[in-house]
Amino acid sequence: MTSVLYDAPGPKAKARNWIYSGVFLVLLGLAVWWALGLMAEKNQLEADKWSPFVTDSQIWTTFLIPGLLETLKAGVIAMVIALPLGALLGIGRLSDHAWVRVPVGAFVEFFRAIPVLMLMLFGYALYVQYSGVSSDVRPLYAVVTGLVLYNASVIAEIVRAGVLSLPNGQTDAAKAIGMRKGQTMVHVLIPQAVTVMLPALVSQLVVILKDTALGGTLLGLGELMSMSRQISANYSNTIATFVVIALIYVAVNFALTSFASWMESRQRRSKRGTGAVVPVRVDDMATGANSGGA
Repeated sequence: MTSVLYDAPGPKAKARNWIYSGVFLVLLGLAVWWALGLMAEKNQLEADKWSPFVTDSQIWTTFLIPGLLETLKAGVIAMVIALPLGALLGIGRLSDHAWVRVPVGAFVEFFRAIPVLMLMLFGYALYVQYSGVSSDVRPLYAVVTGLVLYNASVIAEIVRAGVLSLPNGQTDAAKAIGMRKGQTMVHVLIPQAVTVMLPALVSQLVVILKDTALGGTLLGLGELMSMSRQISANYSNTIATFVVIALIYVAVNFALTSFASWMESRQRRSKRGTGAVVPVRVDDMATGANSGGA
């Protein structure tokens, strides 16, 4: 039995894969054992370093929860702006008009090539020069500005790639019933491309949420990661603090990806398929017909 990408593994290949998996698990277990042993030598596994997260509610109400809310605030604002802006830029890159396509392409390539941290620092310096921005909100503005400029450019490429992945028959069918380019894009191509784009979009949203930590580390934004310094200074438990904060990031990002997976499965059930999932019969290929429809 074969697939499009590779042959199905036989008995020897399956046995080899099991061996590789076993060796990996053994090596992973040894690495964890070594790390725990090293932490034990440095007294990082003592109960007094971990118990404040269970027994002291102040560590949550004063540091972790406010930091998490600030992280979500910066991340959500950046997502709300970057998603529609990225979609517009992606559509602009597909325009038939050079006066739209060329400047939009230059904008996307420029900001996609600059590190997001540099964009944050540039935004912060810009807001320092602009006296109308209060110093209290300046870090938030700078972080959101950097995240929006960079991630909107990346999302534009995701949108462009998603639309181009659709079969040409979709566009041809829309033209056949008299739809204009804009109508075809909005009513035919974009709704179908969403299913293809969703995994990459979710990955980029996770990146937005994680990159807020850059603003907390260097710009003074009171987000989750910046709270680690205050917690470790008050409780002398740097490693434990990093572990707990990492688990909070994992939980939040897992909730985001789970919601996106639910959305994707719901879209697939509603039969708004794409060229990536629509089956094509041999006789359709011979006649040039497209079984996906318009």
